[in-house]
Amino acid sequence: MEQFDFLLDGPDEIAVEIAKQIKNIRKRKKITQKQMAARANVSYASYRKFEETGMISLFSFIKVMMELGMINDLKAVFEKPSYRSIEEVINENK
Repeated sequence: MEQFDFLLDGPDEIAVEIAKQIKNIRKRKKITQKQMAARANVSYASYRKFEETGMISLFSFIKVMMELGMINDLKAVFEKPSYRSIEEVINENK
């Protein structure tokens, strides 16, 4: 995936960028939007809206990631904490 500058973007821009990346992955795999929606068990309207706006339920997003074989990429986001201060380390262990 491309590098994002999430610190400078707002939630809307981040959502659209993530959807754009998912769309690119789907296209590389030569899967149509209708096929992706059916394979992920997500309505076609919801999936199409996701690619256009970045808006989708978390549950549907997880199903899409699973169908694309990317669930471990999503899981990796939460595996290793990124601490910004010693206080965060201390507070995590309380």
